[in-house]
Parts: sequence; C-alpha cells; structure tokens
Amino acid sequence: MVDKKISEKHMIILLGIIAFLVIFNQWQISSISSKFNAGIQKLDPSQVYDITTTSQAIATLFPVETIQNDQDAIDMMIAQGTPAYGESMGISFDDPTGSLSLLADNYNNVKADIKQNNPDVWDRYLNLATKPVGISCEFCCGIGPIGIDSKGDLTCGCAHNPGIHSLTMLLMKDTSMNDAEVLREAMRWKSLWFPRDMVNLALKASGGEIETELPGMVGGC
Repeated sequence: MVDKKISEKHMIILLGIIAFLVIFNQWQISSISSKFNAGIQKLDPSQVYDITTTSQAIATLFPVETIQNDQDAIDMMIAQGTPAYGESMGISFDDPTGSLSLLADNYNNVKADIKQNNPDVWDRYLNLATKPVGISCEFCCGIGPIGIDSKGDLTCGCAHNPGIHSLTMLLMKDTSMNDAEVLREAMRWKSLWFPRDMVNLALKASGGEIETELPGMVGGC
C-alpha cells in the first residue's frame, strides 16, 4: 500500500513536470514568435522601397533593437523548422543545402512559368528584385545586393542566386505575403546560406559585433 502511494506520488510529480515543460516550451515559442513578428508588424510595406542595402533590409525588417548578444542575433536570423509554405515547395529551414539545390534547380521552370502565366507577379518581382534590397548572392560572388538585371536575367549563376530568386518568385506567386514579408523570408533563407555575414549584419544594426564562430557559406557556389 505504501509503495502504491509512493508510486502515485511520483506519477503526479512526473505529470506536473511534464505539464510545466509543455507550458514553458509553448511560452518560449510564443515569446520568440512575438519578438520576431515585431519587426514586420511595425513596417509599412511601402518602406521596403526605401531600402538600399542588405544591412538596411535587416534593420528594417527585423526587430534588431531587441538583440543583446550573439545568441539573440542567431536566434533571430537563423530559422528552424518548416515554414507554412515549405511543404508545398518541398523546402525546410532544417535542410538549407537540400532546399537550396531544389530552389536553384527549379529556377528556370519557375521563371518561365511566371513570365508566361503570371505577368502581374513577374512585374511585381522585377519591381522588388531589381532594387538593392539584398535579393542576391553578394557574399560569395561580390555582385552586391541586386542579383538580376533590368530584364530579370541573373547576373550570377551560382546556386545561391537562382535559389533566392526562385524563392522570391514562388512566395509572390503562391502566398499572400506583401513585398516586405517576401523580402523578410528571402533574408531568412539568405541567413541560412550565409550565416556569418547575415548574423553579423544584424549584430551591427543593433550596435554589436559578432564573436561566435559561424560558417561563412552553406551550399555550393
């Protein structure tokens, strides 16, 4: 009888611990989500056209003022899991290399489809991607924050450039995101492929400097 009472007591304690961990985990997720979404909620979508550099894109689209240290910047810029649109596109933040390959390999098909069947999306894409907002492979190829010319042709053929442009077009075509949200997603993926540079830009925007060792580039060039 005593053993049974002890066992029941232990079970109640264990269930209490599990409940606490579940609640704590949900609180953390909610806290991170609120912190992350703060950057986009305060943004007028038209402000995206005032952006002239990748660093300005990060400072505008992300709540960099909340960054206190390297880990804060890493948590903010390096996404995890699968975004809402990821399953239909076959991509996941948890597989940056595989997702990059898939996006880059499908670039020509995505571009041809949108130019032919979605001219409004194509015009919208050109209007954003031909501006110096960071939709490019600038950290591995040095082409700067613009990765296409005025006609929409790539100015660099490394995997990162068609990858980020394929993503941008698909987000415009297959989601209800506005231009600011599309650009923010592009920056999140760019952070997976160039973690050191993107996290460092976020830290600099918050007034800090990176000290953590991060890979310079993920995926082939």
